[in-house]
Amino acid sequence: MTGRGYTLETAFLILTIGISIAGFWTLYFGPEAAPNAFHHLHLVTSFAWLALLLFQLRLMSAQRINLHRRVGRLVLILAPLLIASAALLSVNSAARALGSGQADPLIIQNVGVTIQLAILLLLAFAMIGLPRLHGALLLSTALLFMGIALVFALVSFVPAFRIEGPDTFDRFAQAAMTATAFVGACAFVLFIKDYRNGWPYLIPVLFIVANGLIDMQLSASGETERLTAIVGAWNRYVTFLVAFFSVLGGLIALGVGRKQRGARSLNSITDTKQ
Repeated sequence: MTGRGYTLETAFLILTIGISIAGFWTLYFGPEAAPNAFHHLHLVTSFAWLALLLFQLRLMSAQRINLHRRVGRLVLILAPLLIASAALLSVNSAARALGSGQADPLIIQNVGVTIQLAILLLLAFAMIGLPRLHGALLLSTALLFMGIALVFALVSFVPAFRIEGPDTFDRFAQAAMTATAFVGACAFVLFIKDYRNGWPYLIPVLFIVANGLIDMQLSASGETERLTAIVGAWNRYVTFLVAFFSVLGGLIALGVGRKQRGARSLNSITDTKQ
């Protein structure tokens, strides 16, 4: 694969970063902006992860394999931080809703995406000996970021999706469906570029659809309040530590950072260049 071979993936990541900025914009600069330390941590780790994906992609495009390998070791810190910060924010969101006597409308999205990100990350490094699948699984994590950010960008900046009162709450669901369709389209384009190794891009779409169906089921059965109470009762900092060390332990168990395995993987990447 030549340097031009990653043009589509690079454009996808740049688009995801742009949408993510729009998604966070109201939280930080909106009329009722009130970000806390948990939001700051999640913002930093999310953009650091997307930036790492983009930087690694450009290193591969330039065939700077050794530097790609050295930079890749950052995943041992950044990936656990990413999942732990998402878990922390999930508990914080549920606790705040619980404190006000309400169900957390984002409980499934928050908890589900946290778990699903961890699954994709660990699966990516389980596939490190298959470089194309490994790369697709890592890039597929950006689709989850895109889906969440796009929902908030739509309700913040597109009049047709803005929530202006109780009678317009259904617009959030409409924004979610629109975002899912857009993410699905992006995933399909990435998939058809290399359909033999591009199937990981379809996994986040299935996750997003499943989250929506579960959310609908829980809302209909009145179980959202119960789940909010369960998650909101967790200790924030214990949750952070458990999530961090669980992911770190999983990565170490999969051999991340071991020089010999990394070398084999990178040699395979070089061999499959077209």
